[in-house]
Amino acid sequence: MESKTINRQIFNLAIPNILSNLSVPVLSAVDTALVGHLPSAVYIGAVAVGGMIFNFVYWGFGFLRMGTTGLTAQAYGKNDSREVGILLQRALFVALAAGLLLILLQYVIALISFALIHATLEVEANARVYFFIRIYAAPATLSLYAIHGWFLGVQNAKFPLIVTVAVNLLNILFDVLFVLGFGMNSNGVALGTVLAQYLGLGLSVYLLWRHYRAYLRLHSLRRILAVEPLVRFIKVNTDIFIRTLSLIFVFSFFTAQSAELGDVPLAANSILIQLWMFFSYGIDGFAFAAESLTGKFIGAGNRQALVDVIRKIFAFGIGLGLLFTLIYWAGNNVIPLLFTDHKPVLDLIDQLIIWTIIAPVISSVCYIWDGIFIGATATRGLRNAMLICAFLIYLPLHYLLKPHYLAQGMWIALLGFMIARGISLSLLSKKYLNLPLKILFGFSAGLEK
Repeated sequence: MESKTINRQIFNLAIPNILSNLSVPVLSAVDTALVGHLPSAVYIGAVAVGGMIFNFVYWGFGFLRMGTTGLTAQAYGKNDSREVGILLQRALFVALAAGLLLILLQYVIALISFALIHATLEVEANARVYFFIRIYAAPATLSLYAIHGWFLGVQNAKFPLIVTVAVNLLNILFDVLFVLGFGMNSNGVALGTVLAQYLGLGLSVYLLWRHYRAYLRLHSLRRILAVEPLVRFIKVNTDIFIRTLSLIFVFSFFTAQSAELGDVPLAANSILIQLWMFFSYGIDGFAFAAESLTGKFIGAGNRQALVDVIRKIFAFGIGLGLLFTLIYWAGNNVIPLLFTDHKPVLDLIDQLIIWTIIAPVISSVCYIWDGIFIGATATRGLRNAMLICAFLIYLPLHYLLKPHYLAQGMWIALLGFMIARGISLSLLSKKYLNLPLKILFGFSAGLEK
């Protein structure tokens, strides 16, 4: 396949994904900035703690997007239109059932979550209000994951861009209205999220009906829940669930440990995590393109195109990581002022921001590997690497460094976790993907076999 054709396919998927992904941390940044300029830093902590809980819960269901993308892309590459349609309905069935279950279990989730988080009483009180409002967005949020993944599986990154940007713009408008207009605080941020999610689900259903009606022929529950394909769906998604839950554990643990240091370290670390979210969502644009194209070319049996795509996506993804590093370095004295005007928080950020400056270029390798493994549905390797990095590398590093270096040690441990992910997935690529590391250096002889 010609180089220009490969590049076009990558960018047709990556650019809309990057734009839609970046709108997510923009929303989070706006939320933080809105409450960050209220009289107390407590509201920053409340949104951070409440958001952490939902990150753990919702990102745990990230398999509804990732697993759906890989499986749908492979069915699409095989031109199996019936299976493509069934996969959408199977994912939506699971998403709606899981969303309703989360609402039913909201008090149990809150009880466990707040028992594990040691924030100040005022932060916890506001975080509880935030949680019990936002939980009602669960069915819409999880359904959007499923539809988003399906769109990417059929090689359409434009509709996820339209939906994601629309949802986040609506969310920002609602947040500004509720916080600045109606005088609400973190509770207004939660309410804005609920309303925006359901409006976004309505838009997604409209796009499906308007442009993919041929795939929407209703299948019986017996076919949707057929044993063999359902077992594969569950197996792939269980691996991704464990992988994602481990990843969310790391970032949730980081936030919880920040809360133990006090309101100022919690606020500073929460703002810096926003910057991590920006570069991770940006680089994930190429990771999502890797999911779609890896699945497609594996489904079509096109080995050489697969190798070419992987090599190019690594180059583009690492290049974008370097760009983020340069931007953070150039703006390290200005960017934090966009989030807060509390001087103690800004002073601490100034001491810690070096780890955020170097993180994008270092972390880009593991993000791209994630997309490749997911597109290939090589989820066992993805799961194993994450478990090793989270529990055998990150936690020991954290407990070794935090007692001596406090917040500095926490950031070093987190960066070590990202480095370990990149190394472990690189080493496992031969076993689980039959892709030797030499493809990263341009040596493709014999890879067509």
